[in-house]
Amino acid sequence: MTKVKKTFLFLCFFPIFYSALSQVPAGYYQSAVGKSGEELRSALFGIIRNHTVVAYDDLWSAYYYTDRMSSGKVWDIYSDVPGGTAAFYFTFGTDKCGNYSSEGDCYNREHTIPKSWFGDATPMLSDLFHLYPTDGYVNNRRGNFAYGEVTNPTYTSSNGSKVGPCAYPQCSGTVFEPIDAYKGDLARTYFYMTVRYMDKNLGQTAESMFDGSSLKTWVQNMLTEWHIEDPVSAKEIDRNNVIYNNFQHNRNPFIDCPELVEYLFGAHEGDPWYPTCVDWDPIAVEEYHLAELQSCHIYPNPVENTCVLTSNYLPIDKVEIFDCAGRQVSRLSAVGTKQTELPTTKLPSGIYFVQVDTRQTVETIKLIVK
Repeated sequence: MTKVKKTFLFLCFFPIFYSALSQVPAGYYQSAVGKSGEELRSALFGIIRNHTVVAYDDLWSAYYYTDRMSSGKVWDIYSDVPGGTAAFYFTFGTDKCGNYSSEGDCYNREHTIPKSWFGDATPMLSDLFHLYPTDGYVNNRRGNFAYGEVTNPTYTSSNGSKVGPCAYPQCSGTVFEPIDAYKGDLARTYFYMTVRYMDKNLGQTAESMFDGSSLKTWVQNMLTEWHIEDPVSAKEIDRNNVIYNNFQHNRNPFIDCPELVEYLFGAHEGDPWYPTCVDWDPIAVEEYHLAELQSCHIYPNPVENTCVLTSNYLPIDKVEIFDCAGRQVSRLSAVGTKQTELPTTKLPSGIYFVQVDTRQTVETIKLIVK
């Protein structure tokens, strides 16, 4: 059988640079590039997981920066009328709840993922990405209902948000439907939560839209439609940047890169993700995949005394060690196993290259001798 010498071509992707628009730090999503499926989800989780936790009581003051309209009023997605005039507007601090008996009385802190769904646990309890200031009365009418689509509402708010029986396929029971202008916002909020809390249980009650940390099938389908029909807005970009810069120091990937929805839940599910939405380093990605694809490994490396060469797949036939000048300094032949100790104890300190000949491949690994 002809042996194949493993070689790797550098990826030739030239991503569009959007950092000036979205203020995504250079290389922020680097570790997720080239990943697919659950590996992609896990990589994103690793990027955004260790955020600075904002105290629940501090949300009131945070909202002044994350959810302020150009008029200075509270940006309430349950009463706002985009392009029109809302029935009422709330003033920060002055109008926070307290008691209420009707719409327009006050605003409070809406858990778009109701806290009962995750057992009131932290840090979900105060994560700004899913907590919005909203009219207290409408928030109460929503209660712990899932989001959905309603055809025969039993209640309609002043801006057209509805409560009623769910009309979306495979959805049943009473749901809350926000207006179209904020459906995409909420969809991307839920996509964020299923990644950020993939190690938590967000589905502890029957009405939850989650199974564990994953979205139920009908929810995933509906939210994907909402995401497509209501694209990312300037409001979301600004909010994302403020939360990152001033409070939690993590980002919502689905606002920065809306295409991620397709790679995790849509037509490109299972395909490796090479972003067109943020900058990344193709050489670093290639080096990562080079290490990932190699079947032979040396441990420990760097080495002080002895080290072991391991082949994951095929028995080792021959090992040659070369110095930086290309001179052969050691050789093992007819090894016949998948693991062998390398003769490094007599090698001077320096950098060497170990050429491993298996029954089908030849690989070269850099070795550092201390």
